[in-house]
Formats: sequence, C-alpha cells, structure tokens
Amino acid sequence: MATVFVTGVSGQDGSYLAEQLHTDGYHVVALLMHGRIPTLALPPDVEVAHWDFVDGDALCALLRAHRPAQFHNLAAYSTGAGMYDDPAAIGEFNGIAVARMLQAIVDTDPTIRFCQASSSEMYGDPTQVPQTEDTAFRPLSPYGAAKLFAHTVIGAYRVRHNVFACSLILYNHESPRRGSAFVTRKIAAAVARIKLGTQYELVLGSLESRRDWGYAPDYVRAMRLAMGHRIPDDYVVATGETHSVREFCEIAFAHAGLEYRDFVKVSQALVRQDAPRLLMGDATKAHTALGWTPEVDFHTLVRIMVDAELAALTKPLGLIS
Repeated sequence: MATVFVTGVSGQDGSYLAEQLHTDGYHVVALLMHGRIPTLALPPDVEVAHWDFVDGDALCALLRAHRPAQFHNLAAYSTGAGMYDDPAAIGEFNGIAVARMLQAIVDTDPTIRFCQASSSEMYGDPTQVPQTEDTAFRPLSPYGAAKLFAHTVIGAYRVRHNVFACSLILYNHESPRRGSAFVTRKIAAAVARIKLGTQYELVLGSLESRRDWGYAPDYVRAMRLAMGHRIPDDYVVATGETHSVREFCEIAFAHAGLEYRDFVKVSQALVRQDAPRLLMGDATKAHTALGWTPEVDFHTLVRIMVDAELAALTKPLGLIS
C-alpha cells in the first residue's frame, strides 16, 4: 500500500483529497502543524503526523520514516478577505515552506512526486483574459506573491534536480466544506438561516465582483490526474466562465424559495480594495494532457452548498428542509 503525505486536511481540498486517496487504497498521512487536530472528519485510518513547516531536518526525518510515494501540499494561510492579514507569515507559510518541502524530497528521496496547490491570485492584474499557463503573473497581494514564489521554486527544482513536481493553478473552488469566512459559504449559510427564521438579512460587499467558481472535488481530481501523468507540469484548473456574487445570491435564495433582494444589503466597508481584476482560467492544457473537465456546473454548486447548510441546521432538530 503506497503512502501519501497531504497537508491542509483541515481545509476543503485536503479533506476531499484524503477521502479520495483512502477510497483508492492509499495510506494517507495528514501532515499538520504541531498541536493541531483535523477540523473536518477524515477516514478513520488516516494517520496524523506533525511538522512546524519550518524545520527542514524534521521533515526529512518524517519522509524517511514514512517513505511516501507522493506529497500533496494543499496547506495555505489566508482567510476569504485576508490576503494582507499577516504578510510575513503568509510569505513564510505559503512560499518559503514549499522550498523546504522540495529540498527535503531532494535530500531524502527524489522519486517522491510533489503537487502544489497554486492560486489564480498569482495573476492579480492579468495581462489577458482568459489566463493560461503562459500568462504573465502580476500578483496584487502578499498571498499571491507568496504563491508565486512557491510556483517559481517548483519550476526551478524540476530543472535543477529533475524532481516530479507539478503546480496546479487553482481558480476559486467551493463546496460545503469551504471556510465560513468565504463569501460563498457566507451566502449559503445565510440562506439556510433566513429560510428557517433565525437570520433576517445578509450584509455583503460588492455584488458585482465576478469569479471563475468551480467545485472543490473536481479540482482535487485534477491534482490526482496531474500526479499520475507521465511528466510533471503546471496546469490551470478552472471552469472558463465567471459569475457575479449577485448571481450566486440570486440562485442560492431562489433555491430556498426566497427573493435575494429582500434580504441582501451592501456595505462598502466589506468591499475588498485589492480585489483582482477579471480572473478567468483557460484549462485547455489540463483537458488535453490530463483528460480533466469539471463535472459540476455553477448552478449545481450553489444548490449543493445551500442544501448542505439546510441539512446541517435541520437534521439535529428532526426538521424537514
């Protein structure tokens, strides 16, 4: 049974990846910060190991002890609006730590395959729409800059050390497991509470902001396809279409039999000042090389998230949503 290291299992991507790997017969080792425990349910036989993301020698020891065939780095430091929360920590955790991971692989077992969850935030103020793997990177936040450092280091290690390291440039992707600070989860949760009469309005920033939104399990599947490919490479993972926050609200409220205009309020204080320009990805390369296409469309994604919030609120009470 092959072993796979996964960071970020407390997030939506890491938890879905751990489940998919477990289902396919892999032994999953969830790599967590010291003192942390997974906040999302994981398969019962997922092993937990701890690393501080700073000590390279300690990571080498873990790699020697567990001998993984693959290493997926899905951990990232940020909140939905927190691209500037702590620039130094963001740079350390999202950027420099990736260099430590790659060096540990080189020092212990260069045959370990590595996958990095990169971000469309690296494009920031893009020079073209849609963006491809060849579009110039122009990050507007410390988060995007740190992700770009990691992305660049991966390319350098492929050339210098011939390691199998791939970088998937993930556009916005959501699910019922998305953190509560993100706008999509805020909307879905508010719809459920308003439907049940425990909340009466939802305050958001700009309703006209647009994102290329996909479904997290689809994007995790792309990571696995990239790791199984014969050569390591970088791939844009996106739907190739954008939708506004207003559209998300309209579909979400309508799914619960509500009119969003009756409940949604706008506050300029919540408008993200460093919001990236139009980010829309062209996933042609992932489709051609990996055979990847998204299976869940935008409307279905919104309905999945609302249904999950309704189920979470009504099941403990024995109610029918």
